[in-house]
Amino acid sequence: MDYNQLSFQLAAVTRHAGQFIRQEAATFNRSHIEMKGVHDLVSYVDKETEKLLVAGLREVLPEAGFITEEGTEGADRAEEFNWIIDPLDGTTNFVHGLPVYCVSVGLIRGQELVAGVVYEVVRDECFRAAKGAGAFCNEVPIHVSDVPDLNSSLIATGFPYTDFGLMDDYLQVLGSFMRRSHGVRRVGSAAADLAYVAAGRFEGFFEFNLNSYDVAAGILLVREAGGRVTEFLQDGDPLFGREVVASNGLVHQEMQDTIREVWK
Repeated sequence: MDYNQLSFQLAAVTRHAGQFIRQEAATFNRSHIEMKGVHDLVSYVDKETEKLLVAGLREVLPEAGFITEEGTEGADRAEEFNWIIDPLDGTTNFVHGLPVYCVSVGLIRGQELVAGVVYEVVRDECFRAAKGAGAFCNEVPIHVSDVPDLNSSLIATGFPYTDFGLMDDYLQVLGSFMRRSHGVRRVGSAAADLAYVAAGRFEGFFEFNLNSYDVAAGILLVREAGGRVTEFLQDGDPLFGREVVASNGLVHQEMQDTIREVWK
């Protein structure tokens, strides 16, 4: 299978879904918000976007199954290929009119990421990657930064919003990064954070309590752009591990060491 060609088709489906989000943003009313959990928002925009993605991706690869955030009816897992979909990563930003939110779709074969797209809706930036084919933003090749140390790095993170049991540890880690880097940013979309690492805008990103649909496409983007992605305490694949450290590779060990001072 030509994963690069497939990623072009994926990008087209993802852009189409992003156009729907852009249209709805112009007239969105907060009365349409639903609560999945404490501080965990969802709207009809998330759900309808996911339906659009599922329908479009079925045409691209009919045999593939789905791992979805909103549980679209009939979007079940398959044995070999599965799309991992976050229809609107950054829902809270979207609801409040903060213009950073993305459509994120990755494709796995077994447990291996083979294609991924993050489409940042407001900036109209389409980040695309395929296994062995590199990473691109609006079809211009991208690469992680060449910043050599944490002291000269800009780091991204995400704040806990449903599980606060590890808040004290997280705040200690956050403080360490604030003291040892150029600064820490919280964009509000893990998909955007990872895409920005791939594009060299951030040197690193870390967050815990994540889901596969938050990070699938972004992990592949970083790796295909020359970076590194692991879990906090181990060097294994973080796709289903609930925690992610992503970097340009050069500052990765420093990032893990900083986290491991506190995280056990």
